Amino acid sequence: MQEAEPVNYEFFYGEELPRPSVLVYARHLLLLAVTFCTATIAGTLYPFGPINDFVVGSDPQTTDELIAFILQLPARYLAIIGHSIELLFTNSYVLTYGLKFSLSLLFILVSHEMGHYVACRIYKVDSTLPFFIPTPPMIGPAGTFGAFIRIKTPMPSRRAVFDIGVSGPIAGFIAMLPIAIIGIAQMEMVSPATIPQSGQLVFSDPLIMQGIASLFGKNLSFGVGNAFYYAAWIGALVTTINLIPSGQLDGGHAIYAALGERAHYWTGRLAFGAMAILSVLGAYFYSSPSGFLIAIILGIMLRVGHPRPFDQTPLDAKRKAVALLTLLIFILTFLPFPVKLT
Repeated sequence: MQEAEPVNYEFFYGEELPRPSVLVYARHLLLLAVTFCTATIAGTLYPFGPINDFVVGSDPQTTDELIAFILQLPARYLAIIGHSIELLFTNSYVLTYGLKFSLSLLFILVSHEMGHYVACRIYKVDSTLPFFIPTPPMIGPAGTFGAFIRIKTPMPSRRAVFDIGVSGPIAGFIAMLPIAIIGIAQMEMVSPATIPQSGQLVFSDPLIMQGIASLFGKNLSFGVGNAFYYAAWIGALVTTINLIPSGQLDGGHAIYAALGERAHYWTGRLAFGAMAILSVLGAYFYSSPSGFLIAIILGIMLRVGHPRPFDQTPLDAKRKAVALLTLLIFILTFLPFPVKLT
């Protein structure tokens, strides 16, 4: 994902970009290191990992019990995180599992953001290094809300907008593929009779992962997820959200460059309307509340204008072909209802 500042055309392209200072590198590496820690912890916890400390006592039945339950949440949360950290230092299986998850996920996220960053350097568009966003495990389920770069100078052309926009999701998708293959190849299959019928969080599978599973002759409905599978699943979700044609999401940049400002305006509103409807349908029919978060993101994107590049020359045939490729990636990774409760 990229975030652009307001356009100011009083600049010159072609000059060498300044190199980040040591302090800037240190700041970004620190955020990456913290994200690595939070993602590793998150990777050990349900629903991604082997530690499931969530079931504690019965559901609150009265107002007093509900208040007591809420007041106990901070202590319970700290106990769960503390237990995970303890096992990371004392249990080699938990440590290995957590590292498989976090390193795989960060490999996808780094590839995505460096795709943007390298494209910016090629076009001599000044941008920051990637900002990684760590979150408390379980609050941000994977220990991170992803990453972004901030573009500090206007885009020189629609071609630059397109190349910088699509380079991230294409790089992230390519990085996700081998991790998905490893995760599905190593996935253990179970009998349908052993799968709980209620009280479980169920992950929907995008077309790309279903296609990989078919190559291995596996039915993902009866598979037990592992660290590589979950990292690839999150990577696919990040890719598809970024490719939604709205605002300054990567898909928004691509649609603006390929079809122009008016198409960008209307696709953003259509995407928000479609996602709002899917959110309600998902919550009602599939017990899947996840669509609401995506709808909120798209609602925010409607309020974010797209900077107008100086050169409005339409895209060439080669880039239009790449636009179709990114559309295919979106279709292969799109999930209308990412998770549901049974």
